[in-house]
Amino acid sequence: MGGEPRGGRGVIGALKQRLYRQVARAWGAAVKPPRRGLRVLTYHAVGLALERDPYGNSISKERFAEHVRLLASLRVPWPPARFGPAGSEPALCVTFDDGFRDTLTEAAPLLVETGIPFMLFATADFIRRGEAPYLDAGQLRALAALPGASIGSHGLTHKVLTTLSDADLAEELSASRRWLEDLLGRPVESLSYPHGAVDRRVRDAAEAAGYRLGATSRWGANEPERDPLLLCRTEVTAWDTAQDLRAKIDGHWDWYAIRHPDPQAA
Repeated sequence: MGGEPRGGRGVIGALKQRLYRQVARAWGAAVKPPRRGLRVLTYHAVGLALERDPYGNSISKERFAEHVRLLASLRVPWPPARFGPAGSEPALCVTFDDGFRDTLTEAAPLLVETGIPFMLFATADFIRRGEAPYLDAGQLRALAALPGASIGSHGLTHKVLTTLSDADLAEELSASRRWLEDLLGRPVESLSYPHGAVDRRVRDAAEAAGYRLGATSRWGANEPERDPLLLCRTEVTAWDTAQDLRAKIDGHWDWYAIRHPDPQAA
């Protein structure tokens, strides 16, 4: 498929995707997961030519456009991501991690045109340096001004938060929030934990730093009782067709949660 990761690791990823599709079909048929709660979709880059992309982080522009058409056709609410878990009814949020420039140039125009709100979790140091392929400060301000756009933090330097001392953890969380708020002139109260690394200590540090919402790498939908600082998300990759995306939205890939223990259960 055009735009999919190339090279040896790309081939391995595509083969894994075929296997995972079969597991998802079987799991969805056997379990029949309920379609309720808030499902938070995670994207990274759109149309970015990465020399090595073993995780399928960069989806092609054509495939992302297919995804947006599917999302626009669904009759579900689109609550602003900052509000956390919606209710017992199905709801969707679209999020992006890291702060790639193509979030502004490729993804945002399609989402704004179709009225789909979205949140970008930006790594403050990436934006401060402003080096390609990341947004610079002016571009992040332009993105934040778009209808339906929200900005959250993805840490100060993208460090693995669970490995940091208490002092360094507090700095990584607080400094990123302060810098983004100073740049944008608005509150930043949402966080995506870099590398999905979160435990109870990190969760509590995020709350102490002033965050109201925290996004993990745990798969699944979020029902009303979900801790808003430990929200589950559903990763979307370069290999996902529109049919794959629909299966993920319907919960058929939630078996993938076995990769990440639930920090809320710890």
